[in-house]
Order: sequence, then C-alpha cells, then structure tokens
Amino acid sequence: MEHKKSCLLIVCKEFKPHILMFLAQVGCALVYFITEASFNHGMSPFLYVTYRYFVAALVMFPFAYFLERKQRPKLTFALFMEIFVLSLIGISAPINMYFASLQYTSPTLVASMFNIVASLTFIIAVALRYEALDIGDPRGIAKVIGTLISLGGVMTMTLYKGPPMRNLWGPLIHIQGKNGGTEENWLKGSLLAVTSCVLLSVWYIMQASTLKRYPAQLSLTSWMCFVGAVQSAVFTAIVQHHPSAWFIGFNIDLWSTLYGGIVVSGLVIYVQLWCTEKKGPVFVTMTTPLCTVLVAILAYFVFGEKLYLGSIIGACFVIVGLYLLLWGKEGDQQVHTITKDTSNCNGEDPVELCKI
Repeated sequence: MEHKKSCLLIVCKEFKPHILMFLAQVGCALVYFITEASFNHGMSPFLYVTYRYFVAALVMFPFAYFLERKQRPKLTFALFMEIFVLSLIGISAPINMYFASLQYTSPTLVASMFNIVASLTFIIAVALRYEALDIGDPRGIAKVIGTLISLGGVMTMTLYKGPPMRNLWGPLIHIQGKNGGTEENWLKGSLLAVTSCVLLSVWYIMQASTLKRYPAQLSLTSWMCFVGAVQSAVFTAIVQHHPSAWFIGFNIDLWSTLYGGIVVSGLVIYVQLWCTEKKGPVFVTMTTPLCTVLVAILAYFVFGEKLYLGSIIGACFVIVGLYLLLWGKEGDQQVHTITKDTSNCNGEDPVELCKI
C-alpha cells in the first residue's frame, strides 16, 4: 500500500504541469458557453468585458503587490503611457471584439480563431525582425508551412460556413436562445474575431518589449487589466445610454462575470505562469488547441449547438498549422537554453530573446 502511494505521488508530481494545463483549458472552454448564455440573456459584451477585467484586476492586485515588491521598478509616466497603449490593443479593443463576435457566430469558431494568434505573431515578428527565419533549416520551413496552413484554415472558417452537422441527440444542457435583436451574421462575426487576433498578435510583440523595462509580470498584468477595464467602461458608457443597463442581478450575468474574472483572468494566468517556469513557453502554447477540441465536443454533444462543416475543416487546418509552427519554434527554445547556459558558464549575461 505504501509503495502504491509513493508511486502515485511520483506520477502526480511528474505530470502536475500536464494536469494543471488540462484543467486550465477546461476552464477556458467553459467560459465560451457561460458568456454565450449571459449574452443571450441580454448582457452587453462590452459591459461583460468591463466588469470582468475589474474583477481580474482585484484578484491579481494582492499577488502582484506582495510577490513583486522587490523586483517591481518605479512606474514612470512614459511606462504608464506604454501600459495604456498595451491595454488598448491587448484588452479593451480585441477582447470586446472577440466576445462581440460570439453573438454572431458560434463558440467553436471563436475558440478556433484564437489558435491563429501564434501564426500572426510569427508573421509580425519576422516583418519587424524580432524573429529569425532560416528557410534552409527544416524547422524554418515548418514555421512557414505551418503559418500558411493556419491562415488557410482561418480563410476556410471565415468564407465557408458549410452545412450544419446533424445532432445525434438533443442538448443535455439548454442555453437560452439568442435575443431577437441579434441576428446571426457569420462573416461579420468572423471578421471581428480575426481583427481581434491581429491586435492580440501586435500586443504580444509590444508586451515582450515592455517586459524588458518593467520586468514584473503580475504587476504588469494587474495594471493592464485595470486600465483596460477603465477604457472599456468609457466605451461602454458611450454605447450604453441607459444607466439601468449597468446593473446586474444574481443571475447568469453575475456568475459569468465572476467566473471570467476569477477563473480565466486570474487562476488560469497564474497556472500558465507556473507551467511556463517549470516546462517552458512551448509546452504551455502546445496545450492551446485542446481548448478548441473541448469547446467543439461540449458544443455538439452537451449543449446541442450547431456545428458547421466549414468550422470543423478550418479548425483542423489551424491546429495542424499551429503544431508545425510550434515544432519550428521549439528549436529556437532549445538554442535559447543552450545560449543561456553557455553565457552563464562564461560569467556573462544571457542574451535576451523575444519570446513569442
């Protein structure tokens, strides 16, 4: 019995990052359905983003304040303006677009679209010379082919909806139907999701640069959540003229906001940071497509959502392309590790590379 217990502990310890990242992707998958139910109930996506990131800022602030007291640099006006721009292109604008697209499409398409962020980031990084590209190397070729396949998948999802797949049975859990004022518009929703992914890709490039001057990840995340929430609140105040729209009761609107702020924008970020430290960024990124698979399974088998052929074909292309790109990126990670170890042995500072 003692031997079995010790073996179980060893296995749990060995696969702890894998288990945590699986649970994180489950948490991310559920947010699509909870927010969809909230939007169908009548909550504005802009109000949801505003409240969600205020909650996230409150959750992250204590960790940032106490854990990074010694490493947090002084916040200058120039740094604050940089955080303001980061919040605009990384939270308030893209996240509002991202969740607004959920009103016009489906959770499966929106979750699938997020997988192209890595490919778009790679293209922008190469264009700005943040990323090296060696066409003569097999991994360099894999990056190019993977990027092209992912973009082809996105084009398929955007331009080809296809016939709906026949449901095997009725929904096990019912989500309230869409509001009469919101009509499904596949192209509009797809374009919103793609624009959101482009902005997030630019944000990742800028964030890597900002972290060199403000190397406090939790503090930077807290600031971006707070500033992004304020920006979103200003935009929401412009489009929402009725003060009553800002009040939410003890219903799905409140629970979706708390779930998104605490679980997805709080706990999941912490898990990703911990797993990045233990297993590296490539490992964390490689689990991202799992969210798409979980969303598709839950949408079709549990919630009875329509699953379209174009979304299935496009999602498969996007995931295959993403893994090809990540395989090419894994070589960069190994080179970075070797360079870091060599530099440390020579008593020199390791070379700083942009982490995509």
